[in-house]
Amino acid sequence: MSRQHATPETRSVRLLKVGEQVRHILSELLMRQIVHDDVLSAHSISVTEVRMSPDLRHATVFVKPLLGSDEAIVLKALRTHTAFFQKEVAGRLKTKYAAKIKFLPDESFDEASRIDALLNDPLVRRDIAG
Repeated sequence: MSRQHATPETRSVRLLKVGEQVRHILSELLMRQIVHDDVLSAHSISVTEVRMSPDLRHATVFVKPLLGSDEAIVLKALRTHTAFFQKEVAGRLKTKYAAKIKFLPDESFDEASRIDALLNDPLVRRDIAG
């Protein structure tokens, strides 16, 4: 039986699926407060996206504390417990390699707010309407 060659489309679907599985695992760990950290327990944290590298060895995790407060403190706490998160994800996700996790702030909400403010500017609104 010959092995099917993976197309770029199927590889990207696989990366998306694995990234989504990692996102769900991390969200559950944070929601259930399995990590014993005062900062993480005091904040509600949203895992907005996980981007996997093509070899599935690296996961870039984008997080946003709800209400956007204390982002730097929350990121520091997450980065402190990176080894625990990597171990938990590796145990729950059946992949060949354990992904190295890197936490980054999700700035897409800030960018969307900036674009919305630009579009609501009277000068821009005038140009769009005309």
